[in-house]
Amino acid sequence: MKWLQFILSHSIFIAVCAAALAFQTVQLLNLQHNIPLYGFIFCATLCSYNFYWMLSKFSLMTDYSLLQVYKKEQTGLLLMLFAGTGMLLFFYQSGLALRFIITAVALTILYSVPLLPIRFLHFTRKAGVFKTFLLAFTWAYVTVIIPLQKSIFHLSGADFFVFTRRFLFMLMLCIIFDNRDKAMDKIRGLHSLATDLKPAMLNLLIYFIFAVLFISNFFYKQFGIHAWHSVGLQVSTLALLVVYFFSQKKQGYLFYYFIVDGMMLFSAIATFVAGI
Repeated sequence: MKWLQFILSHSIFIAVCAAALAFQTVQLLNLQHNIPLYGFIFCATLCSYNFYWMLSKFSLMTDYSLLQVYKKEQTGLLLMLFAGTGMLLFFYQSGLALRFIITAVALTILYSVPLLPIRFLHFTRKAGVFKTFLLAFTWAYVTVIIPLQKSIFHLSGADFFVFTRRFLFMLMLCIIFDNRDKAMDKIRGLHSLATDLKPAMLNLLIYFIFAVLFISNFFYKQFGIHAWHSVGLQVSTLALLVVYFFSQKKQGYLFYYFIVDGMMLFSAIATFVAGI
């Protein structure tokens, strides 16, 4: 199981999930497949998540050096170097517009600001609701807007349908992780939806998001979504609610980083299989 632990702990699996969601976007909207695009999103996710986890580990340390970072995070640094090189190569091959990439990078940096060891910026740690919504929006942007290569203000009805569903789907996943990290976030002075809302309100929010996802899926014809793809989306929506219920009980590492994160991959596979 060491290989699985390595894949999960170094964000390789979640990078696969990100590429799978981009593939799902292309499939749902009948776009032309762009293999370098998937490679770029995989490498970008791998690089950004390893950067975020390293920053998270050192954000509370008052005395550390670059040598310490190198000694403790050699694997993460090597993966970032590998992913950064891959990003450049795939970007060159993909034909992606640079402005969309810059926006995605800006969103990632903005999400990481609360972890920066800069006292002046510590007020951002209190932006709990914004933090959770920002992460869900970033995922929707990277896995929908970048494959589309369209401004949010120029999305068609079908594009907007997929974008909003992706945002809400990712918001549910983010809330599950917020719930898990609630106690630790309070100790570290970080805020999220789970720390700022009472459990009853958080449950109501989850049920509201689920209801929007579930009901909106019945309007698939109006947005040009294939009927079988709609079935795949609905199955993944129901599965996500089940995962949320299980997350209410104490769960281990594999549950969160394989099952919860894996819901992204499951959703992509469900629509792919349904469309065969």
